[in-house]
Amino acid sequence: MKEYSEELMNEENEREKRVEGVNSVEQKIDKIRKDEVRKALKRMKSGKAVGPDDIPVEVWKCLGEAAVEFLTSLSNRVLESERMPEEWRRSVLVPIFKNKDDVQSCSNYRGIKLMSHTMELWERVVEARLRKVVEVCEQQYGFMPRKSTTDAIFALRILMEKYRDGQRELHCVFVDLEKAYDRVPREELWYCMRKSGVAEKYVRVVQDMYERSRTVVRCAVGQTEEFNVEVGLHQGSALSPFLFAIVMDQLSEEDRQESPWTMMFADDIVICSESREQVEENLERWRFALERRGMKVSRSKTEYMCVNEREGSGTVRLQGEEVKKVQEFKYLGSTVQSNGECGKEENISENQGDQEEGVQDSGETGHAVWFRDSVTEEETGVRARDSRAEDVEVLFGSDKIGQD
Repeated sequence: MKEYSEELMNEENEREKRVEGVNSVEQKIDKIRKDEVRKALKRMKSGKAVGPDDIPVEVWKCLGEAAVEFLTSLSNRVLESERMPEEWRRSVLVPIFKNKDDVQSCSNYRGIKLMSHTMELWERVVEARLRKVVEVCEQQYGFMPRKSTTDAIFALRILMEKYRDGQRELHCVFVDLEKAYDRVPREELWYCMRKSGVAEKYVRVVQDMYERSRTVVRCAVGQTEEFNVEVGLHQGSALSPFLFAIVMDQLSEEDRQESPWTMMFADDIVICSESREQVEENLERWRFALERRGMKVSRSKTEYMCVNEREGSGTVRLQGEEVKKVQEFKYLGSTVQSNGECGKEENISENQGDQEEGVQDSGETGHAVWFRDSVTEEETGVRARDSRAEDVEVLFGSDKIGQD
Protein backbone atom coordinates (compact mmCIF):
# COMPACT_ATOMS: atom_id res chain seq x y z
CA MET A 1 0.00 0.00 0.00
CA LYS A 2 2.89 2.41 0.70
CA GLU A 3 4.37 1.95 -2.77
CA TYR A 4 0.96 2.42 -4.40
CA SER A 5 0.13 5.55 -2.36
CA GLU A 6 3.58 7.08 -2.81
CA GLU A 7 3.38 6.66 -6.58
CA LEU A 8 -0.19 7.99 -6.69
CA MET A 9 0.68 11.13 -4.72
CA ASN A 10 3.89 11.98 -6.52
CA GLU A 11 3.30 11.32 -10.23
CA GLU A 12 1.35 13.68 -12.46
CA ASN A 13 -0.60 12.71 -15.55
CA GLU A 14 0.76 14.05 -18.80
CA ARG A 15 -0.27 17.63 -19.44
CA GLU A 16 0.56 20.67 -21.51
CA LYS A 17 2.68 23.25 -19.79
CA ARG A 18 1.02 26.63 -19.71
CA VAL A 19 2.81 29.33 -21.65
CA GLU A 20 0.37 32.09 -20.81
CA GLY A 21 0.60 33.87 -17.49
CA VAL A 22 -2.05 35.44 -15.33
CA ASN A 23 -1.94 38.70 -13.43
CA SER A 24 -1.67 38.37 -9.67
CA VAL A 25 -3.96 40.35 -7.38
CA GLU A 26 -1.98 42.29 -4.81
CA GLN A 27 -4.11 43.80 -2.08
CA LYS A 28 -4.06 44.52 1.63
CA ILE A 29 -5.43 41.62 3.67
CA ASP A 30 -7.26 42.31 6.93
CA LYS A 31 -6.20 40.57 10.10
CA ILE A 32 -8.19 37.54 11.14
CA ARG A 33 -10.87 38.38 13.67
CA LYS A 34 -12.06 36.40 16.66
CA ASP A 35 -15.50 35.91 15.17
CA GLU A 36 -13.96 34.19 12.12
CA VAL A 37 -12.12 31.74 14.36
CA ARG A 38 -15.22 31.26 16.50
CA LYS A 39 -17.31 30.35 13.43
CA ALA A 40 -14.64 27.99 12.11
CA LEU A 41 -14.40 26.27 15.49
CA LYS A 42 -18.17 25.89 15.66
CA ARG A 43 -18.25 24.20 12.25
CA MET A 44 -15.78 21.51 13.28
CA LYS A 45 -17.28 18.19 14.33
CA SER A 46 -16.30 16.51 17.57
CA GLY A 47 -15.34 12.86 17.86
CA LYS A 48 -13.12 12.73 14.77
CA ALA A 49 -9.84 10.83 14.59
CA VAL A 50 -6.86 13.05 15.39
CA GLY A 51 -3.82 13.78 13.27
CA PRO A 52 -0.15 13.26 14.16
CA ASP A 53 -0.17 16.04 16.80
CA ASP A 54 -2.81 14.14 18.85
CA ILE A 55 -4.70 17.36 19.69
CA PRO A 56 -8.46 16.88 19.19
CA VAL A 57 -10.72 19.83 18.45
CA GLU A 58 -12.51 19.12 21.75
CA VAL A 59 -9.51 20.65 23.54
CA TRP A 60 -10.12 24.02 21.91
CA LYS A 61 -13.86 23.81 22.36
CA CYS A 62 -13.50 23.11 26.09
CA LEU A 63 -11.19 26.10 26.56
CA GLY A 64 -13.84 28.47 25.22
CA GLU A 65 -12.83 32.12 24.70
CA ALA A 66 -9.28 31.48 25.89
CA ALA A 67 -8.87 29.12 22.93
CA VAL A 68 -10.44 31.62 20.54
CA GLU A 69 -7.99 34.28 21.74
CA PHE A 70 -5.00 31.97 21.29
CA LEU A 71 -6.11 30.56 17.93
CA THR A 72 -6.80 34.04 16.55
CA SER A 73 -3.29 35.14 17.52
CA LEU A 74 -1.82 31.96 16.02
CA SER A 75 -3.79 32.36 12.79
CA ASN A 76 -2.60 35.94 12.37
CA ARG A 77 1.02 34.88 12.87
CA VAL A 78 0.60 32.22 10.19
CA LEU A 79 -1.14 34.69 7.87
CA GLU A 80 1.55 37.32 8.32
CA SER A 81 4.51 34.96 7.96
CA GLU A 82 2.86 32.69 5.35
CA ARG A 83 4.43 29.79 7.24
CA MET A 84 2.45 27.31 9.30
CA PRO A 85 3.92 25.07 12.03
CA GLU A 86 5.95 22.13 10.71
CA GLU A 87 3.80 19.65 12.63
CA TRP A 88 0.82 20.63 10.48
CA ARG A 89 2.61 19.35 7.37
CA ARG A 90 2.42 15.77 8.58
CA SER A 91 -0.58 13.47 8.15
CA VAL A 92 -1.65 9.84 8.48
CA LEU A 93 -3.21 8.18 5.42
CA VAL A 94 -5.90 5.60 6.19
CA PRO A 95 -7.08 3.44 3.23
CA ILE A 96 -10.87 2.96 3.16
CA PHE A 97 -12.30 0.16 1.01
CA LYS A 98 -14.87 1.37 -1.55
CA ASN A 99 -17.00 -1.77 -1.05
CA LYS A 100 -16.73 -2.83 -4.67
CA ASP A 101 -14.46 -5.02 -6.80
CA ASP A 102 -11.36 -6.80 -5.52
CA VAL A 103 -10.57 -6.18 -1.85
CA GLN A 104 -6.91 -7.01 -2.49
CA SER A 105 -6.46 -4.31 -5.14
CA CYS A 106 -5.00 -1.07 -3.79
CA SER A 107 -6.88 0.93 -6.45
CA ASN A 108 -10.18 -0.03 -4.81
CA TYR A 109 -9.31 1.90 -1.66
CA ARG A 110 -9.82 5.59 -1.02
CA GLY A 111 -7.12 7.22 1.06
CA ILE A 112 -8.30 9.62 3.76
CA LYS A 113 -5.71 11.79 5.47
CA LEU A 114 -5.90 12.37 9.20
CA MET A 115 -4.54 15.87 9.64
CA SER A 116 -4.04 18.21 12.56
CA HIS A 117 -7.40 19.51 13.82
CA THR A 118 -5.77 22.88 14.46
CA MET A 119 -4.67 23.01 10.83
CA GLU A 120 -8.21 22.12 9.78
CA LEU A 121 -9.45 25.12 11.72
CA TRP A 122 -6.90 27.28 9.90
CA GLU A 123 -8.13 25.85 6.59
CA ARG A 124 -11.72 26.70 7.46
CA VAL A 125 -10.79 30.30 8.23
CA VAL A 126 -9.06 30.60 4.84
CA GLU A 127 -11.92 28.80 3.06
CA ALA A 128 -14.52 31.22 4.42
CA ARG A 129 -12.51 34.14 3.08
CA LEU A 130 -11.96 32.55 -0.34
CA ARG A 131 -15.68 31.86 -0.74
CA LYS A 132 -16.36 35.58 -0.38
CA VAL A 133 -14.19 36.50 -3.36
CA VAL A 134 -14.53 33.51 -5.73
CA GLU A 135 -17.71 32.91 -7.71
CA VAL A 136 -18.19 29.35 -8.93
CA CYS A 137 -20.56 28.58 -11.81
CA GLU A 138 -24.18 27.54 -11.26
CA GLN A 139 -23.50 24.12 -12.79
CA GLN A 140 -21.33 23.15 -9.80
CA TYR A 141 -23.42 21.57 -7.04
CA GLY A 142 -20.66 20.07 -4.91
CA PHE A 143 -19.90 21.86 -1.63
CA MET A 144 -21.65 25.01 -2.77
CA PRO A 145 -23.86 27.33 -0.68
CA ARG A 146 -27.37 25.93 -0.16
CA LYS A 147 -26.82 23.13 -2.66
CA SER A 148 -26.68 19.41 -2.01
CA THR A 149 -26.85 16.02 -3.67
CA THR A 150 -30.64 16.32 -3.61
CA ASP A 151 -30.54 19.44 -5.80
CA ALA A 152 -28.35 17.77 -8.42
CA ILE A 153 -30.46 14.60 -8.45
CA PHE A 154 -33.68 16.60 -8.68
CA ALA A 155 -32.35 18.76 -11.53
CA LEU A 156 -31.33 15.71 -13.58
CA ARG A 157 -34.57 13.83 -12.92
CA ILE A 158 -36.77 16.75 -13.93
CA LEU A 159 -34.79 17.25 -17.13
CA MET A 160 -35.23 13.56 -17.93
CA GLU A 161 -38.92 13.70 -17.06
CA LYS A 162 -39.51 16.64 -19.38
CA TYR A 163 -37.99 14.76 -22.29
CA ARG A 164 -39.96 11.63 -21.46
CA ASP A 165 -43.21 13.59 -21.33
CA GLY A 166 -42.32 15.37 -24.58
CA GLN A 167 -41.48 12.01 -26.19
CA ARG A 168 -38.03 13.27 -27.09
CA GLU A 169 -34.67 11.60 -26.67
CA LEU A 170 -32.16 12.94 -24.14
CA HIS A 171 -28.57 11.74 -24.34
CA CYS A 172 -26.55 11.73 -21.11
CA VAL A 173 -22.90 10.91 -20.49
CA PHE A 174 -21.77 10.37 -16.90
CA VAL A 175 -18.09 11.29 -16.84
CA ASP A 176 -15.75 9.70 -14.31
CA LEU A 177 -12.37 11.26 -13.56
CA GLU A 178 -9.57 8.93 -12.49
CA LYS A 179 -8.20 9.75 -9.02
CA ALA A 180 -9.44 13.30 -9.46
CA TYR A 181 -8.24 14.86 -6.19
CA ASP A 182 -4.96 12.96 -6.21
CA ARG A 183 -4.05 14.05 -9.73
CA VAL A 184 -4.64 17.81 -9.61
CA PRO A 185 -1.33 19.41 -10.69
CA ARG A 186 -0.46 22.03 -8.12
CA GLU A 187 0.78 24.47 -10.75
CA GLU A 188 -2.72 24.31 -12.23
CA LEU A 189 -4.20 24.98 -8.80
CA TRP A 190 -2.12 28.14 -8.33
CA TYR A 191 -3.00 29.28 -11.87
CA CYS A 192 -6.74 28.69 -11.37
CA MET A 193 -6.74 30.50 -8.03
CA ARG A 194 -5.09 33.55 -9.60
CA LYS A 195 -7.42 33.38 -12.62
CA SER A 196 -10.38 33.38 -10.19
CA GLY A 197 -9.20 36.64 -8.65
CA VAL A 198 -7.77 35.24 -5.41
CA ALA A 199 -5.36 37.68 -3.77
CA GLU A 200 -1.72 36.65 -4.06
CA LYS A 201 -1.42 36.60 -0.27
CA TYR A 202 -3.98 33.78 -0.08
CA VAL A 203 -2.31 31.94 -2.97
CA ARG A 204 0.95 31.94 -1.03
CA VAL A 205 -0.86 30.84 2.15
CA VAL A 206 -2.39 27.85 0.31
CA GLN A 207 0.96 27.07 -1.32
CA ASP A 208 2.44 26.92 2.16
CA MET A 209 -0.18 24.34 3.19
CA TYR A 210 1.16 22.02 0.48
CA GLU A 211 4.85 22.74 0.88
CA ARG A 212 6.93 19.89 2.34
CA SER A 213 3.79 17.87 3.12
CA ARG A 214 4.50 14.34 4.35
CA THR A 215 2.39 11.33 5.26
CA VAL A 216 2.49 7.74 6.48
CA VAL A 217 0.08 4.92 5.61
CA ARG A 218 -1.69 3.28 8.55
CA CYS A 219 -3.27 -0.13 8.03
CA ALA A 220 -4.13 -3.26 10.02
CA VAL A 221 -0.54 -4.51 10.19
CA GLY A 222 0.97 -1.22 11.31
CA GLN A 223 2.33 2.06 9.98
CA THR A 224 4.72 2.66 7.08
CA GLU A 225 7.69 4.98 6.84
CA GLU A 226 6.99 8.62 6.07
CA PHE A 227 7.12 9.88 2.48
CA ASN A 228 6.64 13.21 0.69
CA VAL A 229 3.40 14.20 -1.07
CA GLU A 230 4.00 16.46 -4.06
CA VAL A 231 0.94 16.01 -6.31
CA GLY A 232 -2.79 16.49 -5.83
CA LEU A 233 -5.06 17.87 -3.14
CA HIS A 234 -5.17 16.63 0.43
CA GLN A 235 -7.90 14.00 0.87
CA GLY A 236 -9.89 14.73 4.02
CA SER A 237 -8.91 18.40 4.05
CA ALA A 238 -11.55 21.01 4.88
CA LEU A 239 -10.28 23.30 2.12
CA SER A 240 -9.73 20.76 -0.69
CA PRO A 241 -13.36 20.54 -1.93
CA PHE A 242 -13.51 24.27 -2.62
CA LEU A 243 -10.05 24.31 -4.18
CA PHE A 244 -11.16 21.48 -6.47
CA ALA A 245 -14.29 23.44 -7.40
CA ILE A 246 -12.09 26.41 -8.35
CA VAL A 247 -9.93 24.19 -10.57
CA MET A 248 -12.93 22.58 -12.29
CA ASP A 249 -14.58 25.97 -12.75
CA GLN A 250 -11.58 27.41 -14.57
CA LEU A 251 -10.71 24.34 -16.64
CA SER A 252 -14.29 23.98 -17.90
CA GLU A 253 -15.05 27.67 -18.45
CA GLU A 254 -15.07 27.60 -22.26
CA ASP A 255 -16.69 24.18 -22.53
CA ARG A 256 -19.61 25.11 -20.28
CA GLN A 257 -20.54 27.79 -22.80
CA GLU A 258 -20.49 25.25 -25.63
CA SER A 259 -22.32 22.56 -23.64
CA PRO A 260 -24.62 24.39 -21.18
CA TRP A 261 -26.60 21.25 -20.30
CA THR A 262 -23.94 20.10 -17.92
CA MET A 263 -23.94 19.54 -14.16
CA MET A 264 -21.01 18.96 -11.84
CA PHE A 265 -20.93 17.62 -8.31
CA ALA A 266 -17.24 18.02 -7.49
CA ASP A 267 -15.69 15.49 -9.93
CA ASP A 268 -19.00 13.85 -10.96
CA ILE A 269 -19.91 15.34 -14.34
CA VAL A 270 -23.10 14.83 -16.34
CA ILE A 271 -23.22 16.05 -19.96
CA CYS A 272 -26.66 16.12 -21.61
CA SER A 273 -27.75 16.87 -25.16
CA GLU A 274 -30.67 16.31 -27.53
CA SER A 275 -28.58 14.28 -29.98
CA ARG A 276 -25.99 11.54 -29.73
CA GLU A 277 -23.68 13.43 -32.07
CA GLN A 278 -23.83 16.55 -29.94
CA VAL A 279 -23.22 14.77 -26.63
CA GLU A 280 -20.27 12.94 -28.21
CA GLU A 281 -18.85 16.22 -29.44
CA ASN A 282 -19.30 17.83 -26.02
CA LEU A 283 -17.70 14.84 -24.30
CA GLU A 284 -14.62 15.15 -26.50
CA ARG A 285 -14.48 18.88 -25.81
CA TRP A 286 -14.51 18.25 -22.05
CA ARG A 287 -11.95 15.45 -22.35
CA PHE A 288 -9.54 17.69 -24.21
CA ALA A 289 -9.96 20.59 -21.77
CA LEU A 290 -9.38 18.41 -18.71
CA GLU A 291 -6.68 16.07 -19.98
CA ARG A 292 -4.51 18.81 -21.43
CA ARG A 293 -4.26 20.16 -17.86
CA GLY A 294 -3.44 16.92 -16.09
CA MET A 295 -6.85 15.39 -15.29
CA LYS A 296 -7.83 12.00 -16.75
CA VAL A 297 -11.24 10.83 -18.00
CA SER A 298 -11.77 7.15 -17.17
CA ARG A 299 -12.53 5.12 -20.29
CA SER A 300 -13.83 2.18 -18.26
CA LYS A 301 -16.09 4.03 -15.79
CA THR A 302 -17.55 6.79 -18.00
CA GLU A 303 -21.03 5.64 -19.13
CA TYR A 304 -23.69 6.70 -21.65
CA MET A 305 -27.47 6.51 -21.33
CA CYS A 306 -30.21 7.48 -23.77
CA VAL A 307 -33.45 8.56 -22.12
CA ASN A 308 -36.70 7.72 -23.93
CA GLU A 309 -34.85 5.97 -26.75
CA ARG A 310 -37.26 5.44 -29.63
CA GLU A 311 -34.97 3.70 -32.09
CA GLY A 312 -31.47 2.33 -31.90
CA SER A 313 -29.59 5.59 -31.42
CA GLY A 314 -26.17 4.03 -31.65
CA THR A 315 -23.32 4.51 -29.24
CA VAL A 316 -21.05 7.30 -28.06
CA ARG A 317 -17.32 7.06 -28.68
CA LEU A 318 -14.44 8.70 -26.87
CA GLN A 319 -11.27 8.95 -28.94
CA GLY A 320 -12.49 6.03 -31.04
CA GLU A 321 -13.32 3.88 -28.02
CA GLU A 322 -16.95 2.97 -27.40
CA VAL A 323 -18.40 4.33 -24.16
CA LYS A 324 -20.35 1.74 -22.17
CA LYS A 325 -24.10 2.13 -22.76
CA VAL A 326 -26.37 1.50 -19.76
CA GLN A 327 -30.10 1.41 -19.01
CA GLU A 328 -29.66 2.78 -15.49
CA PHE A 329 -27.01 4.69 -13.60
CA LYS A 330 -26.47 5.35 -9.92
CA TYR A 331 -26.00 9.12 -9.73
CA LEU A 332 -24.94 10.43 -6.31
CA GLY A 333 -26.60 7.46 -4.62
CA SER A 334 -29.84 7.69 -6.62
CA THR A 335 -30.61 5.39 -9.55
CA VAL A 336 -31.79 7.12 -12.73
CA GLN A 337 -33.20 5.01 -15.56
CA SER A 338 -33.37 5.34 -19.32
CA ASN A 339 -37.18 5.25 -19.23
CA GLY A 340 -37.17 8.39 -17.09
CA GLU A 341 -38.39 6.58 -13.99
CA CYS A 342 -36.85 6.77 -10.52
CA GLY A 343 -34.91 3.91 -9.02
CA LYS A 344 -33.73 3.03 -5.54
CA GLU A 345 -32.38 5.66 -3.15
CA GLU A 346 -29.18 4.98 -1.24
CA ASN A 347 -27.32 7.20 1.21
CA ILE A 348 -28.77 10.43 -0.17
CA SER A 349 -29.80 11.88 3.17
CA GLU A 350 -26.36 11.27 4.65
CA ASN A 351 -24.61 12.94 1.73
CA GLN A 352 -27.05 15.81 1.78
CA GLY A 353 -26.45 16.33 5.47
CA ASP A 354 -22.71 16.55 4.96
CA GLN A 355 -23.21 19.10 2.22
CA GLU A 356 -25.67 21.29 4.06
CA GLU A 357 -23.67 21.21 7.29
CA GLY A 358 -20.72 22.70 5.49
CA VAL A 359 -22.87 25.27 3.74
CA GLN A 360 -25.17 26.44 6.48
CA ASP A 361 -22.31 27.25 8.82
CA SER A 362 -20.29 29.03 6.17
CA GLY A 363 -22.45 32.12 6.27
CA GLU A 364 -22.50 32.25 2.50
CA THR A 365 -25.43 33.19 0.32
CA GLY A 366 -26.60 31.51 -2.82
CA HIS A 367 -29.47 29.57 -4.26
CA ALA A 368 -30.22 26.13 -5.46
CA VAL A 369 -31.52 25.65 -8.97
CA TRP A 370 -34.89 23.91 -8.79
CA PHE A 371 -37.46 23.07 -11.43
CA ARG A 372 -40.98 23.47 -10.07
CA ASP A 373 -42.85 25.04 -12.96
CA SER A 374 -44.85 21.92 -13.84
CA VAL A 375 -43.96 19.32 -11.23
CA THR A 376 -45.57 18.77 -7.85
CA GLU A 377 -43.97 17.33 -4.74
CA GLU A 378 -46.16 14.24 -5.05
CA GLU A 379 -44.96 13.57 -8.60
CA THR A 380 -41.28 13.79 -7.79
CA GLY A 381 -41.10 12.51 -4.23
CA VAL A 382 -38.74 15.38 -3.46
CA ARG A 383 -39.66 18.30 -1.21
CA ALA A 384 -38.89 21.73 -2.63
CA ARG A 385 -36.82 23.34 0.08
CA ASP A 386 -37.31 27.10 -0.26
CA SER A 387 -39.00 29.87 -2.19
CA ARG A 388 -35.91 30.67 -4.24
CA ALA A 389 -36.62 27.92 -6.76
CA GLU A 390 -36.04 28.77 -10.39
CA ASP A 391 -37.26 27.34 -13.68
CA VAL A 392 -35.36 24.83 -15.75
CA GLU A 393 -34.08 27.51 -18.13
CA VAL A 394 -31.96 29.04 -15.36
CA LEU A 395 -29.54 26.14 -15.56
CA PHE A 396 -30.09 24.73 -19.04
CA GLY A 397 -30.79 27.93 -20.94
CA SER A 398 -34.05 26.95 -22.60
CA ASP A 399 -37.76 27.27 -21.91
CA LYS A 400 -38.70 24.72 -24.59
CA ILE A 401 -36.92 21.66 -23.30
CA GLY A 402 -38.57 18.44 -24.38
CA GLN A 403 -41.10 20.20 -26.63
CA ASP A 404 -41.45 20.30 -30.38
